[in-house]
Amino acid sequence: IPLVIWAPDGGGLSAAAQHSQSLESWFVHTPGLKVVAPSEPADVKGLIKAAIRDDNPVIFFQHKRLFSQNGPVPEEEYLIPLGKGDIKRPGTDITLITYSRMTYLSLEAADQLAREGIDVEVIDLRTLKPLDFDLIAESVKKTFHALIVHEACLTGGFGAEIAARIGEELFDYLDAPVMRLGAKDTPVPFSPVLENFMLPQKDDIIEGVKRVFNR
Repeated sequence: IPLVIWAPDGGGLSAAAQHSQSLESWFVHTPGLKVVAPSEPADVKGLIKAAIRDDNPVIFFQHKRLFSQNGPVPEEEYLIPLGKGDIKRPGTDITLITYSRMTYLSLEAADQLAREGIDVEVIDLRTLKPLDFDLIAESVKKTFHALIVHEACLTGGFGAEIAARIGEELFDYLDAPVMRLGAKDTPVPFSPVLENFMLPQKDDIIEGVKRVFNR
């Protein structure tokens, strides 16, 4: 069925538990449904055009905090194939796998970690299903470390699926356990202070990377 469902998601706007969920893992679990969660404006254009042309149903998540995100968007016609991730920042020490708004926080964290001597490779999945596991594998085989970051709650989050596949298929390449970082397992609070505490922030990502290296 050629169908695209555009769905705003994510927290960080003090919209409380009713309007702040990140539910991508629910839909990834549905056979036959493709799931997209881009970050950059240029990726949004290329992926939505590809989704419209796809003969399968696609749910297209766009984080509400990214509605006003600026960035260059080519005027010409182009498509980004579903199922192809993108390396937003090359690195050699650890693979940081993420998507949607967490891509920006991960890049900020990577820049700070670089000043501390940790070279982080940031992968923006862009599409969760189909998953570009070949890109993940190529990176992990180079860095020997992996951290998965998503805004959704940690328990049952999509990061668990990625971590399981890395453990099953890339175990011999790992120098440390695969780590995950997600929101705390609680309804999203209305209070901005509590919401920021509940959702992953840049400092949490930095701490997560250092935890992989036991620092």
